Amino acid sequence: MPRNATLTADDSDITIRLKHGVHTVFLSAMVEWSFSRVTSDLLDILRERYPRGLTTSIAPPKTTPVPASDTDAKVVYALPNNTNDLSEGWSRLRVKGTDTLADKRLKDMSILAFALLDPEDKDDEADFDVELPILEEEGA
Repeated sequence: MPRNATLTADDSDITIRLKHGVHTVFLSAMVEWSFSRVTSDLLDILRERYPRGLTTSIAPPKTTPVPASDTDAKVVYALPNNTNDLSEGWSRLRVKGTDTLADKRLKDMSILAFALLDPEDKDDEADFDVELPILEEEGA
């Protein structure tokens, strides 16, 4: 590499934050990746890191099982209604497997909620359960 060359991040390299329950998965991706690829990588990560399931809620305790294979589940996604206040909920992001991250205008550090459905379930049945951290007041 020449001495005066500088290393710059490629604009097509992004990180997306995928949220479910108490979990946030940071996924390094390329904007030209299809949602099929994102889904496959996400499921691989979930199977490796959370073999006993995802903690969907703490009170009451609820766990979402991680599917054994990509064909055992359908993954659906949602965007925050307000990126500055995730407590305002999520809106379903309609994607086809061939849609790319760029097609949906996702940028570096975009946030998506995800839900795992049975392949037979309708996409509209998805609940996007995201637990937000509760900050305890000092001195409490």
